[in-house]
Amino acid sequence: MKLSARNVLKGKVKSVTHGAVNSEVVIELPGGANVVSIITKASAEGLGLAKGKDVYAVIKATNVMIGVD
Repeated sequence: MKLSARNVLKGKVKSVTHGAVNSEVVIELPGGANVVSIITKASAEGLGLAKGKDVYAVIKATNVMIGVD
């Protein structure tokens, strides 16, 4: 797999929660951190996403916001 995105994080699906239109996918990274993505239900089903499956979180953004208290 070749992508133009610079941030590609390999992990395992921790959970998939399907809604009527979208699905929430929680990916556990090797260090134990989680990345959460909302994708279409059709995409989640088409990718065969299920708990324990190896996946990549691909993050491509022109802006990264940072906040503090």
